[in-house]
Amino acid sequence: MMDERRAIWVKDPLCILAENAERGVVVENGKIVELVPRGGHPSAATTPFEAGEHVVLPGLINTHHHFYQTLTRALPAALNRELFPWLQALYPVWARLTPEALRLGVTVAMSELLLSGCTTTTDHHYIFPAGLEDAVDIEVEVARRLGLRVLLTRGSMNRSQRDGGLPPDSVVQDEDTILADSERVVARHHQRGEDAMVQIALAPCSPFSVTTSLMRATAVLAERLDVRLHTHLAETEDENRFCEETHGCRPLDYLERCGWLNSRTWLAHGIHFNALEIARLARAGATISHCACSNQVLASGCCPVCDMEQAGVAIGLGVDGSASNDQSNLMQEVRAAFLLQRARYGAGRVSHRDALRWATRGSAACVGRPELGEIAAGKAADLALFKLDELRFSGHGDPLAALVLCGAHRADRVMVGGKWVVSDGAIAGLDLADLIQRHSAAARAIQI
Repeated sequence: MMDERRAIWVKDPLCILAENAERGVVVENGKIVELVPRGGHPSAATTPFEAGEHVVLPGLINTHHHFYQTLTRALPAALNRELFPWLQALYPVWARLTPEALRLGVTVAMSELLLSGCTTTTDHHYIFPAGLEDAVDIEVEVARRLGLRVLLTRGSMNRSQRDGGLPPDSVVQDEDTILADSERVVARHHQRGEDAMVQIALAPCSPFSVTTSLMRATAVLAERLDVRLHTHLAETEDENRFCEETHGCRPLDYLERCGWLNSRTWLAHGIHFNALEIARLARAGATISHCACSNQVLASGCCPVCDMEQAGVAIGLGVDGSASNDQSNLMQEVRAAFLLQRARYGAGRVSHRDALRWATRGSAACVGRPELGEIAAGKAADLALFKLDELRFSGHGDPLAALVLCGAHRADRVMVGGKWVVSDGAIAGLDLADLIQRHSAAARAIQI
């Protein structure tokens, strides 16, 4: 067993996504303390981890998800639908969520993410049927058990079917309840500083499920508590029409009216912004979570990633909910984003390195954590190590390109804050077969 109290030298990797680190990196006290260049050696005593069979990446960062949706993957009633009818098919099922079902759904999502090389994840939980008031607390409990770094959002909906919205009355809460619990979870769980493992953001669900009053009050609360803001925006043309008919403006104008157009805010999807709106996003410092798989499954459109980056908008990647992606695999999301954006912009404008950058440094910008997403001295020791020993990689040339082009999907080793949380492709102490059995039973129970 490796002594993690001593400096660890991740030694002589097959390939590493870093400059001047051909012989690897040294990790100590949760930080990267040294890059070891070609021909060099660590400056102090270390415990080596032989990485000659591994491609080493900064830990991947997932910027948008709905953990509970692992319980409704490939649900027949929701297949072959666009967003609004898809939601209408699923809301009644999600209304039957229980604390134990959520705990299992969260465990599956977080485990799948870890095994795909993800070291930091967000989640957007906005379903609160009776009995599930402590949903965010359950998520914190699971994250701490698994050792995953998280930015969990206290989501909300207060505009139900009786108010002309999409969700059933049973899953929404009133504004006072939402704001009080938002303040509670921030006070109880939000950590600050570069070593933070659990952070909280505030996240009304969408323009069509939240009142203007709640949007504005949430922005004020986020500023007072100094936490980030998140919501879905510009995902579909239906949303554009809703905002124009209900609020008399496009979604970004509505966001600005509500006090949200600032650097606290990262937005999921961002597909249907025009050029002037993209420029406004850049000036405000808002960022975008690109969800390539979900956007393709729901036929929502394609986020104009290169146009946004050229304008100065930072782009991260999100797997989105497991009911619109049907998996929680961030390494596969990297490949999907690469292929989708390559098809849009051409081979000369999008490379495998761009897609990896979106999932690392770009995603770090979305979650407001500049100490993450990069292999450099002083950064957090969050690393994902992949082997290229599967049939899919046989005959590869460039190891880094092979991860994306050949479809890597499972990390061999994952380090979070200097601690190995995945070793030999397994999460310590987690019985996957038992988890699958219990999770599948919980899924069947709420789908009845």
